[in-house]
Amino acid sequence: MTTELLTERLLLRAWRESDLAPWAAMNADPQVREHFPGVLDRAESDASVARFQADLERRGWGWWAVEVRASGEFIGFAGLDPVEEELPVEGVEVGWRLARSAWGHGFATEAGRAAVEFGFASLGLPEIVAITPVGNVRSQAVMRRLGMAHDPADDFEDPTVPPGPLRHSVVYRLRRGGHSGDAG
Repeated sequence: MTTELLTERLLLRAWRESDLAPWAAMNADPQVREHFPGVLDRAESDASVARFQADLERRGWGWWAVEVRASGEFIGFAGLDPVEEELPVEGVEVGWRLARSAWGHGFATEAGRAAVEFGFASLGLPEIVAITPVGNVRSQAVMRRLGMAHDPADDFEDPTVPPGPLRHSVVYRLRRGGHSGDAG
């Protein structure tokens, strides 16, 4: 059964058929996909949701759909997922991707904090990591707000990304019991 996470303003939940079109619109937006190798077409976007939902059903956690509780509006995704095997970093990663209309409202931090708290309290993880291209300063700001720390010694060239500016990745880490912002 898929776990749902509730915050003051957000619901992190299983994916619904009604999420497919707004998710595809997000994945077709060059600004939302600025720190990825490219935009996704509808089939690729739908396939990603199928993978996310399968992981949620199998594990009970993963990349949740995020909706604003007050309006029921789907605004993106957030959650936890094991780091890809091809990467030189191990562990479970926290992440988020929101529609541009949801930027600047603290939603990424709120959703990320809920995912981190779930990872430590419910999954018993000793550490959670976050990985992003060096140029993604907005996500790095969220990582710092979550209490995560960056060690340049962990940075790496992502072998899953074509050569170019998106390949250089930074790694942030948060250990259980470590500082996690406003989360008590």
